[in-house]
Amino acid sequence: MNMGQLISHRALLSPNLEAFKGPGYSFSFHEANRRVNQCANFLKMSGIGQGDRVAILCRNNHYIPTVLFAAAKIGAITVILNWRLAAPEISYILSHSGSAVLIYEEEFSTTVEALRGSAAARIWLSTSELEDQLQEQSDGEPGTMVGGEWPALIMYTSGTTGRPKGATLSHSNLIWAAIGITRTIDWRYRDRFLSVAPLFHIGGLAPIITNVYQGCTTVFLPGFDPLQVWETIVNEEINIMMSVPTMLALMLKAPNLPPREKLNLRYFICGGSAVPTGLIDAYRERNINVLQVYGITEYSGAVTFWTPEMGMEKRSSAGKPVFHGKVKILCPQTGAELPAGEIGEIACSGPQVFKGYWNDPGATAKVLRDGWYCSGDLGKIDDEGFIYVIDRLKDMIISGGENIYPAELERVIGSLPGVLEVAVVGIPDEKWGEVPRAYVVKAPGSALTEEDVKNACLANLARYKCVKEVVFVDSLPRNAVGKILKNVLREMR
Repeated sequence: MNMGQLISHRALLSPNLEAFKGPGYSFSFHEANRRVNQCANFLKMSGIGQGDRVAILCRNNHYIPTVLFAAAKIGAITVILNWRLAAPEISYILSHSGSAVLIYEEEFSTTVEALRGSAAARIWLSTSELEDQLQEQSDGEPGTMVGGEWPALIMYTSGTTGRPKGATLSHSNLIWAAIGITRTIDWRYRDRFLSVAPLFHIGGLAPIITNVYQGCTTVFLPGFDPLQVWETIVNEEINIMMSVPTMLALMLKAPNLPPREKLNLRYFICGGSAVPTGLIDAYRERNINVLQVYGITEYSGAVTFWTPEMGMEKRSSAGKPVFHGKVKILCPQTGAELPAGEIGEIACSGPQVFKGYWNDPGATAKVLRDGWYCSGDLGKIDDEGFIYVIDRLKDMIISGGENIYPAELERVIGSLPGVLEVAVVGIPDEKWGEVPRAYVVKAPGSALTEEDVKNACLANLARYKCVKEVVFVDSLPRNAVGKILKNVLREMR
């Protein structure tokens, strides 16, 4: 099946149902599909076709699904650009993907001007210029050329250890991801979904495809502001919202939170990093459910979900695999499957597994084995089939032959009063090979000492796991999407 057919079918079945809504616009599925067809026909008229890459630089709005479904209908491949990146980083992605088209919001005109000398796209088009072109095009179906395992989307990973890699997702990958979500959690026809998590992440994008598949309205917000989010949840009668822990924490601190009786909200989905159990409990006290999702770009989105129905005692887990998905734990050294309770590398299989990294067969071969994607994440599965994500494999510290997981230390240190942020890495040691060092950002006015941090570790963890050094810093190095650059910390002395 061609992914573009999803919006064609939905327009036929639910023509008057609101599809996309945002500041100053609202389109029914009939109107949205007409615009998709006009966009597809414009791209065809411009010489864009099967296999060509179409890049888009936009905040969360209707242009991204319009371009995504339009490109899919003619066999082109969409590249969604991270608008937080600097011009040289975007230039690399445009060049690496070989994008022939760049569609951008006027907000990013300065960045685009800086790109013109370095990127080889043939067509440069602002969204207002695209609007003019749409009005001149036929709204007839452009004709489906490809589908199935043909690429539909390239999503570039954040690149914490080097250049970003382009995860190539097929039409089937994205459709099966939508099916998996709707068969695993309570996602209903006519639900209203708030899209504020960035669409350049698979966690932000996959729900949009799911909404078209299931017949739900997507309400877009171009940026995150806690007060605006709560206001939109109330005024737009939102049922579901995708979030990350930082968002939910900030929303909880917003003044004058709306009373529960004013909300049609069924739940928040939260992912991107481990969701603190305290955050789940805080919302539970307000009679609002938080569902935890463990997602991977190379798996087209959700790998597992935890829901309250699975048991509150399991809320520290990532839940169970999505429908049609499988997860197992592998020994990092031998690749053999490990029994329940043992920590190893998380591997997943199913129709959601990506096709590989764009123009990088070497990197692809390292992570795809017999249909399984080896995630680079460490985790375990308990006797009841619940998955627990422990840490990143590359971040694991081996000290005197013992495995130490920085995430364990970070949880203990991060709970101390006066700690704003913490990151733990392994540093070379003549006796033990590696020992843990903590980099801590203190809150203003905090009197926290190195001894305080070490004592907290000793009180909560085995002695061999405890940090041997604590370094207080003003900030932690991060990449353009906010991930901590532990490779930079390892090089600091």
